[in-house]
Amino acid sequence: MTKKIILDLDTGVDDALALAYSVATPKAELIGVLASYGNVLTEKSAENSLSLLELLNQTNIPVFLGEKHSSTTDNFEVMEISQKIHGKNGVGNVNLTQAKRQPEKMSAVDFIIDAAHKYKDDLILIPTGPQTNLDAAIKKDPSITKLIKKVCFMGGALTVPGNVTAFTEANISQDPVAADNVCHSGIPLTMVGLDVTLRTLLTKNETKKWRNLNNNVATTYADITDYYIDAYYELNINKNGCALHDPLTVAIALDPSHVQFTALNLKVTHDDKDNPSDIGRTIGDLDNLTKPTNTRVAINLDANYYLNDFMDTLTTLFKKF
Repeated sequence: MTKKIILDLDTGVDDALALAYSVATPKAELIGVLASYGNVLTEKSAENSLSLLELLNQTNIPVFLGEKHSSTTDNFEVMEISQKIHGKNGVGNVNLTQAKRQPEKMSAVDFIIDAAHKYKDDLILIPTGPQTNLDAAIKKDPSITKLIKKVCFMGGALTVPGNVTAFTEANISQDPVAADNVCHSGIPLTMVGLDVTLRTLLTKNETKKWRNLNNNVATTYADITDYYIDAYYELNINKNGCALHDPLTVAIALDPSHVQFTALNLKVTHDDKDNPSDIGRTIGDLDNLTKPTNTRVAINLDANYYLNDFMDTLTTLFKKF
């Protein structure tokens, strides 16, 4: 059976790229998209995903509303830096045609549980935002930890500095308690963090190839991505292009053959009141360092392989329009 994937997105620019990659890749079937908070509010994430799916002529893929804030708070506000990087609407301030569809009535949490029981070892869950939805699903039905084949998440930083504090990466920082719970859940985990995503850069040389296709879908995606590239430059995040955080995570989930990993039982710090810069840090769990693990952290990769795969996959998709 073809592997089934679920994306859990806080749909900003790189999430939009991950969505297109997941639609286009022949390596798996995208069976659903969960909406989360982070780059935008949960409702806006769902709206963006629905609009992008309609743009890509993929109106058969359902979208589910997830949690609206972290497991330890009662509200969420988008960070100013997120709005600068992704635009106030999350997709580079590009005006997308609003989808005719609405999110499904079933919640994202219940969809995770249903899909885990239905597909079991054929299911891969890919969170590219906070892990609040997965944590809530595990709390509601702990048996899914024995059913899901693996979770491949974009988040964390092990060998490089974080992008929120010296140690903390943005997705993990949104709900470090949930991330720590997932790390200790027993689900097979792959962490795709800044260690590798910052090595895989997209430039306007690539988006120009999409513009040259001269169709609305390709041009829209080029516009969205160029905003992201410009934001990286203007905010001095990277002068050489934008990182393919989320699409790289999908690619590694489906084909990890060109990645170097370290096996490591992880924890996420979340209660160190004396060192607030440590909160949200992904690091080896001293209490379990010598115990067997089914968790691995990506620490290096063949960036050209994944960039070429990404460009081939999306360009092939965009040529169809």
